[in-house]
Amino acid sequence: MSKQVKQLDRVIIRFAGDSGDGMQLTGDRFTQESAAFGNDLVTLPNFPAEIRAPQGTIPGVSSFQVHFADHDILTPGDRPDVLVAMNPAALKANLGDLPKGATIIVDTHDFSKRNLEKAGYSSNPLDTLEDPDAELSVYNVFPVDLTGMTVEAVKEFGLSRKDAARAKNMFALGLLSWMYGRPTDSTISFLEKKFARIPDVRDANITSFKSGWNFGETTETFVVRYEIKPAPVSAGTYRNITGNLALAWGLVAAGVQSDLPVFLGTYPITPASDILHELSKHKAFGVTTFQAEDEIAGIGAAIGASFGGALGVTSTSGPGVALKSEAVGLAVMTELPLIVVDVQRGGPSTGLPTKTEQADLLQAMFGRNGEAPVPVVAPASPGDCFDAAVEAARIAVTYRTPVMLLSDGYLANGSEPWRIPEIADLPRIEPGFATADDLTESGEFEPYRRDAETLARPWAPPGVAGLEHRIGGLEKADITGNISYDPANHDFMVRTRQAKIDRIADSLPPLEVDDPGAAEGNAAKVLVLGWGSTYGPIGAGVRRVRRSGYRVAQAHLRHLNPFPNDLGDVLERYDKILIPEMNLGQLALLIRARYLVDAVGYNQVNGMPLKAAELAEVIGHLVADAEGIPVDQLDLSIATNQEVHQ
Repeated sequence: MSKQVKQLDRVIIRFAGDSGDGMQLTGDRFTQESAAFGNDLVTLPNFPAEIRAPQGTIPGVSSFQVHFADHDILTPGDRPDVLVAMNPAALKANLGDLPKGATIIVDTHDFSKRNLEKAGYSSNPLDTLEDPDAELSVYNVFPVDLTGMTVEAVKEFGLSRKDAARAKNMFALGLLSWMYGRPTDSTISFLEKKFARIPDVRDANITSFKSGWNFGETTETFVVRYEIKPAPVSAGTYRNITGNLALAWGLVAAGVQSDLPVFLGTYPITPASDILHELSKHKAFGVTTFQAEDEIAGIGAAIGASFGGALGVTSTSGPGVALKSEAVGLAVMTELPLIVVDVQRGGPSTGLPTKTEQADLLQAMFGRNGEAPVPVVAPASPGDCFDAAVEAARIAVTYRTPVMLLSDGYLANGSEPWRIPEIADLPRIEPGFATADDLTESGEFEPYRRDAETLARPWAPPGVAGLEHRIGGLEKADITGNISYDPANHDFMVRTRQAKIDRIADSLPPLEVDDPGAAEGNAAKVLVLGWGSTYGPIGAGVRRVRRSGYRVAQAHLRHLNPFPNDLGDVLERYDKILIPEMNLGQLALLIRARYLVDAVGYNQVNGMPLKAAELAEVIGHLVADAEGIPVDQLDLSIATNQEVHQ
């Protein structure tokens, strides 16, 4: 039959089901198809912390959201246009996020009395689709027996009914790939490789995927296909990338650009473990990975590697940073390069292991005994994790200091198209090891003599004659590095270590401020200042407010310690400062204390990224206050589910 083709500029799809239904794989494959097609995209995986959460229950629901478009986008979207629900719990858990008129494709197979009760339904909501007062009446619902059709499609391969039903996620993927014109070759190739050793499972999944496509093509249930054209991008080689993968590659690149072997000493922890998994594949680039028995051993080994002349790295999440804090102080005292990757998650304690948060900033700044200053760097997007890792390495090596690299669960697991950089565009990092030529005229080595520009001490790996020196956590005497309990020396060394970190600001570029009217003398009165993964929601919220005709500026901090030298001057140019964070106001606290500005916080700690539409409302009201616009005259009608173009 003839199918109508409708043009769209963007779509938000959420795949949801039981944690054993393969929703993460389904979403990832749809994402890869969209990336291959050339759409801009942002993803949001969301899954339980349990290895096998209670089946058929709302806490056991796993979902994967992908926002893809024919233009530049910044977030995975606030509210899905399409929900694929594989069971009653998936429908119940996600229904509240849908706007009226959203499309719901629901697998009817598991809507049994028992499963309905586990999901909290007293009756089957699919039985009342014709009732105008029913809960689902405001949506465009398509009940489809995805499981039944999958089992029928793959029966020739002799699988048990349970094993056959596991391929239903591929049927759903095939159907959605047909609906949105996704290329299928990459998914078929993926399935051929993934299940190459299990031919029946391989063939069943491929058949299920093709059957879903063919169902869309032939059924009368779906009469419209949608087309989202590729997004215009600058020339280059692109790939879809997650934050953890980008961060791992950034560490590899830093090793190459510094001619240093990379050593990762770590202990597995959600959501940072993928960094270990990826780096373990790159021995050819001089990378050594060591899975230690605990967090403390991991960082201890990394510090030892740095002492030996390697780029020492340790990766963890918030609970692990707490355990590593004494060792970070040791790296501060010994003044050795070290990268501490903190992929933040919900806390405190073990908290919400698979949910995102930004609540480790103050821990990164102050979570050590004594005056132990540490630079803090934060990436803004999954792809930006690569550049942030290279920058963290530059600072660590150049200034002989541990560096805290603050990613988070949203960046780690989310993905976006990323332009692979040219090697020539990456910065060169010079280790500048001490040599026998650095000895004094009397043949002595001075391990704590400072570089005049950076205040960094010499990096003297063991094995070089004449460079023997004391190392350890006890206070060092200036220049000689001998153990010293002298009060004046301790005061001097504390201030010197702080001054060294402050010197990093001299190497930073000016803070970029996005204020379109400033050049024409029509600057905004409100600045939205962010850090880390709030970049996307802030940018999307700012776009919506501007599209509604109001002025607002945006700036985003990569360097949180030290701040850029011109941050104070930037803040002074605006009447009001808004700082959205996924914590209770940690950056706002630092900004207020350092610059004495009345920064306003917008804070959320629900384990999910900020929503652009809600943020646009907050920005709009602050703009109204600053511009003297009555709130009842504020029109932010553009702040809908649509993420507008820049």
